[in-house]
Amino acid sequence: MTKSFKDLTEREILALAITSEEEDSRTYAAIADALRKDYPGTAKVFAEMRLEEDGHWRKLTEMYMHRFGNTIPLVRRQDVKGFVRRTPIWLIKQFGVDRVRKLAASMETETRHFYQRAANRATDIHIRQLLLDLAEAEKRHVTAAEELESQHLTETVRTQESQAKRRLLVLQVIQPGLAGLMDGSVSTLAPLFAAAFASTKLHEYNSWLPFKVGLAASLGAGISMGFAEALSDDGSLTGRGRPLIRGVACGLMTTAGGIGHTLPFLIPNFRIAFWLAIVIVAVELVTISWIRHRFMESPWLIATLQVVLGGVIVLLAGILIGS
Repeated sequence: MTKSFKDLTEREILALAITSEEEDSRTYAAIADALRKDYPGTAKVFAEMRLEEDGHWRKLTEMYMHRFGNTIPLVRRQDVKGFVRRTPIWLIKQFGVDRVRKLAASMETETRHFYQRAANRATDIHIRQLLLDLAEAEKRHVTAAEELESQHLTETVRTQESQAKRRLLVLQVIQPGLAGLMDGSVSTLAPLFAAAFASTKLHEYNSWLPFKVGLAASLGAGISMGFAEALSDDGSLTGRGRPLIRGVACGLMTTAGGIGHTLPFLIPNFRIAFWLAIVIVAVELVTISWIRHRFMESPWLIATLQVVLGGVIVLLAGILIGS
């Protein structure tokens, strides 16, 4: 059961404003606490914004008690038609810096619009003036937030936060994706090329045989690696993020790594299919080496030798078995 905003009394409007300011204050406090470890500069910005909301809450509470007494009814945003439904902050598992900054901007805009509408409904001159002042304060919050950012988010802090963001990207996406790509690109080589060379011993070369073997190996490895990564840990202690995202990234990259050099065997000519697959394998191994060098900070030469050597050994094993 909700109530239309136009049907709210001044008492209910003030009660709604008090509840809203308290909710925003606690939201900013939760964000600051969640970001404090990895993004201390941004956490300070939200801690300052929380103090601003606390000040608004005190002014509204004082006005309400002066006008209507000490009993403040619990009127919440979700009880009034027209308010944007927000995801409760405690249900948000990932606090990305860009995400929470956009959330804060949205909150300030919504609150300013509410105060402007509320001021137009108020008949008491003192209540109306307070609401107009708060609307103007919310409007100034954008500038205030920028000033707080310039105060707390110095160049050094921004660099540190950028590095922390990069570390989270590596832990939550790059690392499981790279593990999947390496497994898919290398582990599927042996069964694929074994089937390809074995098929040449048949009366007539059948390109579907190595393709089906490669497809089955790629999908099987992708499903296996995806589940293994997702079930390895829930990310709460390691900071590696959501298991579902890691599992999907790992599984998809594993499958992609195997499918890449499987597709050429749709070509009915064995020689063309074989050498095209070899070229794709070389591209995959170089790509893996580059990713390890770029994101895992492995020396370029060592990363290349490790990946290429492993790939060549598995490839030769498949060719020898198939021959």
